[in-house]
Amino acid sequence: MAAGLMAAPALAGECGSLANLKIEAVNLHSAAEVPAAGDLPAYCRVLGTVRPAISFEVRLPLQNWNGKYYGTGCGGFCGTLASDAPGFTNAMNYGLRRGYAASTMDSGHWGTGSADGRWAAGDLVARMDWGQRAVTETARASKILVRAFYDRPQAKSYFAGCSTGGRMAAMEALKYPKDFDGIISGAPALDYTGLVATTFAWVTKANTGADGKPILTTPRVKLVADAVAAACGTEATKGLVADPRQCGFKPSSLRCTGTAAAGCLSEAEVGVLEQWYAGPTDAAGRALYPGGIPLGSEVHWPRWLTGLGNAPAILPLFAADFLRYMAFWPSPGPAYRVADFDVSADPARLAAQAQTYNAATYEPATGAVRPAADLAAFRDAGGKLLIYHGWGDPLVTPFMSVAFYEALAKGAGGLDSLARTARLFMVPGMDHCGIGTEGPGIADTGIDPLTALERWVEAGEAPRELVATKRDAGGAVLWSRPVCAYPQVARADGAGLTCAGP
Repeated sequence: MAAGLMAAPALAGECGSLANLKIEAVNLHSAAEVPAAGDLPAYCRVLGTVRPAISFEVRLPLQNWNGKYYGTGCGGFCGTLASDAPGFTNAMNYGLRRGYAASTMDSGHWGTGSADGRWAAGDLVARMDWGQRAVTETARASKILVRAFYDRPQAKSYFAGCSTGGRMAAMEALKYPKDFDGIISGAPALDYTGLVATTFAWVTKANTGADGKPILTTPRVKLVADAVAAACGTEATKGLVADPRQCGFKPSSLRCTGTAAAGCLSEAEVGVLEQWYAGPTDAAGRALYPGGIPLGSEVHWPRWLTGLGNAPAILPLFAADFLRYMAFWPSPGPAYRVADFDVSADPARLAAQAQTYNAATYEPATGAVRPAADLAAFRDAGGKLLIYHGWGDPLVTPFMSVAFYEALAKGAGGLDSLARTARLFMVPGMDHCGIGTEGPGIADTGIDPLTALERWVEAGEAPRELVATKRDAGGAVLWSRPVCAYPQVARADGAGLTCAGP
């Protein structure tokens, strides 16, 4: 009998009877067949709760099951059961369409949106569920349902998540190494306290004037985006910044020399850019997080940093609720403002919650990144970890993913040794989780890490590259380019781009 299975009254293939299955610490609420619709096959839909409050859904194909299980994460502070999330990012239907038994969960609480942090104000259990427990418990329950319905266990298990889901993915590999055979960690918010508290507060405060209003506004962003593209984009890279670390653009080049004009920036606006690109520092000038907003991400700033149409910028919303309700214990509550965060004194107060939330933590005193664990147990279990991150991500800035990978390599005996278990792919131009497709932005479905991971896990074919594809609004291919396994990069060889050493 499978671990955690107390009784098995369900007969294989009988969807409705799954609701009567008894699973330790789980309440199953319903099980019903859902007919095929659009590009989704018919499936058995099971809803349940892992006590105390992790809501989950499992979808089991009624026909043509591929024999595998696919778990998915959620974004931001989660809080909803986003079962029909579109695209690839945190989307269980992406797996269902490919024949997987698929699941998702809400991370252990209800919220009004992904930036609602009120659930965490006085609840350490909910914090642990969101931080570490929700995915492993959902996987446990899902595998029992798979075995009961198909009368056999899954042959392979995969997990995919982006942003917070990417952090969940990394946490699974580090702390629950036997849950999944293959894991996709996209744009992972690995150091949640260093990012969403310290860095987001830095970014928000840098763009807040004495009058409380934004200094750099959305109408001014295009000027910056065009200048960076002109300085660092090339025809070979389709105008995108292939690697912001190699871009020498200086915000001072846009400073107005006389009367302020449309084609230049004020001293205050230049100051915002300098702080954003540099990243947070304390009063002594010590870096508090790896890097700042990446050069080449400007086209995506309206959504995250300056506001898009009538919608406010998203980054300050995350910063506000995280600091009020999630970052500290006890929580300061709704009266706390992002402006109250002290970059010299407050980062040390985040340490207690970092142990719950962080898959890796940046240590300002040493400039080192400390993973929550090493990958030895995951490696020994035969697991494979594929990490991807967009170089054009202004929300979960990409430099931490590179530093994390290098820290894992140090613990694994070098990059070559680590590459047998984990590989990192840095995608030029990609916004956070492929959400924005403006300019050179590549959608989340513009890459296919799942096929690459399947081949690695099931056939031993380690991926040397992914292919990033840019499409227009109608789906037509505009261009494609290789995205190389780190530390290799795409270089022109006369016939196009090929992966070569750094």
